[in-house]
Amino acid sequence: MNISLEALRCLDAIDRHGSFAAAAAALHRVPSALSHAIGNLESALGVPIFVRVGRRAVLTEAGQALLEDGRHLLAAAEALERRVRRVSSGWEQELRIAVDALIPVSRLMPLLQAFQAECQVTAIRIGVEVLGGGWDAIATQRADLAIGAPGEPPVHGGLTMAPLGEVQLVFAVAPGHPLASIPEPVPARVRALHRAVVLADTSRQLAARTSGLLEGQSALYVPDMESKAAAQAAGLGVGHLPRWLAEREVAAGRLVIRRLEETRPPTRLNVAWRARQKGKALAWFVAALAEPATQARLLAGL
Repeated sequence: MNISLEALRCLDAIDRHGSFAAAAAALHRVPSALSHAIGNLESALGVPIFVRVGRRAVLTEAGQALLEDGRHLLAAAEALERRVRRVSSGWEQELRIAVDALIPVSRLMPLLQAFQAECQVTAIRIGVEVLGGGWDAIATQRADLAIGAPGEPPVHGGLTMAPLGEVQLVFAVAPGHPLASIPEPVPARVRALHRAVVLADTSRQLAARTSGLLEGQSALYVPDMESKAAAQAAGLGVGHLPRWLAEREVAAGRLVIRRLEETRPPTRLNVAWRARQKGKALAWFVAALAEPATQARLLAGL
């Protein structure tokens, strides 16, 4: 190859500093070394790269084109060097976190702030998953860590899990809905006659799960908790919500909480990751999520 990264660095420095002498000082080189590097590059390419205008070195049209594309190569090379250094240090280049829809992403901010104080080289990518979606994201390697994966893990080897805590969902309907005025506890057979608002499972390969849907009950599927609360407040259906969200809607007069005939057990939430995956960022989050204070902050009022 006729173009080296070292030659591109010289070219970039000369353009930014305006002269061979100033560029040489910035690169801690002698001016003759830069002149030699640029001369070799011009000979190899067969085109002039600089012309002198007074004391300034000015790029030719060909030199300008070379510099513009060359700067992309320099940036890519620097990014590669940073990545290699990160890998050698044990910090991942990126950590992908799947958060269950039951947990508001805003509650992760103190955790992310603490991580940033510890490490600023690992990029964090957060996605929201529903029902079995967190398990699916780990099993299919769409995510490195699942926070709040509910219920039992799938029959899939190579997964590691730790308990995060439990949440108790409440049943809520719009004040004008027929189920808002019947005597409590609301029987399941009566509830089954009305449409349920259900979160759509985000699993891509594992079997999709459902929650709170009775046999034969019609459903309106929505993508997230806010949409679910809005649909229920609009009287489009009924269903369970995290207590913090239901109580917010109750305070605004948009929903009422109703007691059911059957007792719904708490939903167990888990932290999950692949057993063979290593890295300092993953280990940091796993340790932080095992702290009772972190768990309490994430699940408060759920």
